[in-house]
Amino acid sequence: MKQLSYEIRDRNVLEVMGRIPRELFVPSASKHLAYENIPLPIDMGQTISQPYIVALMTEALELTGKQKVLEVGTGSGYQTAILCELASHVVSVERHQPLLDKARQRLEQMGYTNVELHIAEEALGWERGAPYDRIIVTAGAPNVPPDLVEQLAMGGRMVIPVGGPFDQDLLRVVKRPDGITTSNLGGCRFVPLIGESAWSSD
Repeated sequence: MKQLSYEIRDRNVLEVMGRIPRELFVPSASKHLAYENIPLPIDMGQTISQPYIVALMTEALELTGKQKVLEVGTGSGYQTAILCELASHVVSVERHQPLLDKARQRLEQMGYTNVELHIAEEALGWERGAPYDRIIVTAGAPNVPPDLVEQLAMGGRMVIPVGGPFDQDLLRVVKRPDGITTSNLGGCRFVPLIGESAWSSD
């Protein structure tokens, strides 16, 4: 696992992250740490990623405002809000109903209307909305899930952590007519991705 050493250059990503109040997405006990470059725990044993990782993953999607994006793992809704600012439409799925409910409330209060939230099913992603121009996965998978590649539009990009249950490499995946190509953006650490083609919940 190589170390992350990547400078964020996308001014749109930086501007959006500078405007969205991250403290709204973290528990009250952690609000004083909201702008530290560290991951923070949220409910249901999940985390909100450190700002640098959020920026890196968002930049790697290369959003222009025209794309339909699938987010696997709504979590607190922080990454979702950023995607809403930079994409045409966002579909986000989450395994934990309490997290989904809180994220929906936050996003509605912030006025976002270009997003739909769903409780995740056993199969990864949200096939009913496919194909997606971009897919972002906010949990670590043991490999690049074929189910998500299938839901990605030709020429589309997916950013996903891949590796073991505790340490992964952040991959940028591009779907081409002859298969997928991947590039490694560096080491990272996410909670495990649960579902078919990923880790078991047992």
